[in-house]
Amino acid sequence: MARYNAPFEIHVHGQVALRTDVTSDNVQDALKPLWKYAGAKSLAAASGSFYEDEPGILFDAKEHLLQMCWTVEGDDDFRQALDEMCMNLNDVAQSGAAIEVTFYDTEFDDDDEQNVSDAESRDDFVMLFVGPDPASIMQVQRDLLVQDVVNLMERHFDGAELGGVVAAIDILFSQRFDDLVNSLQLGKPPRGSGGGPGGMGHGGGRKPRHLH
Repeated sequence: MARYNAPFEIHVHGQVALRTDVTSDNVQDALKPLWKYAGAKSLAAASGSFYEDEPGILFDAKEHLLQMCWTVEGDDDFRQALDEMCMNLNDVAQSGAAIEVTFYDTEFDDDDEQNVSDAESRDDFVMLFVGPDPASIMQVQRDLLVQDVVNLMERHFDGAELGGVVAAIDILFSQRFDDLVNSLQLGKPPRGSGGGPGGMGHGGGRKPRHLH
């Protein structure tokens, strides 16, 4: 359903490995916050993206894989739908997964950025993490951080020299997981986590739209 004067085009991108017993009905229930937000009566009705060149929301029952490359018009209230979706996907996920969400400011034109000094884009980038348990979610967070750090440092060092850096990252995540367990609050990340189980991590800047 078109949302007139919607301030954002919101792009959801990622794939989640699902348990082998998960059915299409389970997937529809898990993603209900998304398709209801889009104004549809079912996942099938909302699975097509706002942009025709994006594959939308696909469930591969044979591979037990949920794939999302889907754009919807909306506002900041879409974040509540994302929170609910994450909680639902935690219940059906086979392993940890990351989902990227980009809010594109439809009222801001990059071409006019230099001409309008007081204009500021409201673009936002959010990284969501889902999984069957905190350990699987933290594993995804750890892997993404290692990838980012190694990619950055390989500009200056050989990859074989970075073993100590990776080991230090592992120590940090081990401590975070111990703190999480000891807190007896598995549903809440420790302070400074920047995105915990089913949670969000934020980043700035306009991100390119991902195509399948």
